[in-house]
Amino acid sequence: MIDAENEIFSEVAAAARAKFPGLYMVGEYVKTPPEFPCVSLVEIDNATFRNSMTNQLEENHAAVTYELNVYSNKKSGKKSECKAIAACIDEVLLRRNFTRMMLEPVPNEADATVYRMLGRYRAVIGKDHTIYRR
Repeated sequence: MIDAENEIFSEVAAAARAKFPGLYMVGEYVKTPPEFPCVSLVEIDNATFRNSMTNQLEENHAAVTYELNVYSNKKSGKKSECKAIAACIDEVLLRRNFTRMMLEPVPNEADATVYRMLGRYRAVIGKDHTIYRR
């Protein structure tokens, strides 16, 4: 299995934390964030890219999907804060050849006072961790 999740998460987290000091960022889904603003970035799918598999069943590429959740609980400006954080992360992922499949606000069922944005990104990653647009 081709696994570049730590590498991708670290790059995105470094860029987001540099621009938003105090940002709480995790690599797993968070239903109720312990701190705000909060971001979770998780690889939710990693499938063999069959078109580049060898006859010996060696995996050369993986099609991956990442899910982004951004949360803010500001009294005023929480939507703007989420959009700014999402835009920063979007820029890093697009620069790395990911394709944004969606980025939209969603109701935060756990706490309606918290604004939440959900995004999904796809790419194909080679065994050398080169990322290709899908």
